[in-house]
Amino acid sequence: MTGPADPRDALSQRVRDVLAFHPNVREVRMFGVQSFMVDGRLAVAAGRDGDLLVRTDPADHDDLLRRGAVPAQMGGDRPMGRGWLTVPSLTIGDDAGLAFWVQVGIDSRRQA
Repeated sequence: MTGPADPRDALSQRVRDVLAFHPNVREVRMFGVQSFMVDGRLAVAAGRDGDLLVRTDPADHDDLLRRGAVPAQMGGDRPMGRGWLTVPSLTIGDDAGLAFWVQVGIDSRRQA
């Protein structure tokens, strides 16, 4: 049972607020994250610890690392690749920071 203090649930609600303007958003819970599909493609996912998994344009990988993201990992510390980053909860502590990273995830769909 999760309560209001659950970091994933709190972040999920904040992401919902950011995406409220977008007409085609669907949520899917899988592998311990709350995923947000925008126009049928995964954009971001709220992790158990309040970190945000973000789909990115691989060409922007290094620049986004400098903005506070870290390489995303699968189980067993295997990297997910240059198209995925994890943004620590401290980096998305304010609404502007979260909105920036959600937009990165939305914009990544143009790269596929």
